[in-house]
Amino acid sequence: MERKEFLRTLGAGAAFALTFPCLQGCSKDEVNGNIVEEPTGVDFTVDLNAAEASNLANNGGFILKNLVVIVKNLEGEFVAASQVCSHQAYDQVRFVDQSGGIFYCDVHGSRFAQDGTPLNQVDGSPAKPIKVYNTELNGSILRIFE
Repeated sequence: MERKEFLRTLGAGAAFALTFPCLQGCSKDEVNGNIVEEPTGVDFTVDLNAAEASNLANNGGFILKNLVVIVKNLEGEFVAASQVCSHQAYDQVRFVDQSGGIFYCDVHGSRFAQDGTPLNQVDGSPAKPIKVYNTELNGSILRIFE
C-alpha cells in the first residue's frame, strides 16, 4: 500500500494528527538552548594563552565557560556576565557589537548593557538585570568571580 492510499484509509483527521507534530517541530519558533539555573559561587580562571581563550585576543571577542560569557569588550577591558538570560533563563546570552557592545539573548531578543542593566522589555515583562561578575587580570590569567 502506498502512502497516499494509507492516509486516505485513515481519514483527514488522522492524517492531520500524524502530520501536525512534524510541522510544529519544523517551525521558526523552535528555541535553541536550554533553560538552566544561573550559576552561583562563580570563581574560576581562564589562561589567556590557552586555545580556549583565543577569541579573547581581539576586542569584541567572547568565550563561554561555566555558564558565563567572558568578553574582551570594544575598549579592550574584560567583562563577564551570566550566560543565563533573566527573561526566561535560557543559556543563550552572548556579546554582540551593537551600541558599543551589549549582551544579547537571541531566544526572545533581550538586550543588556555591559553592567547588566536591561535595555529593553520583552513580552511586556518587567526587565530584570543579568548577573555581572568581577574580573581580575594577573599576567595572562583572568579570574572571574563573585
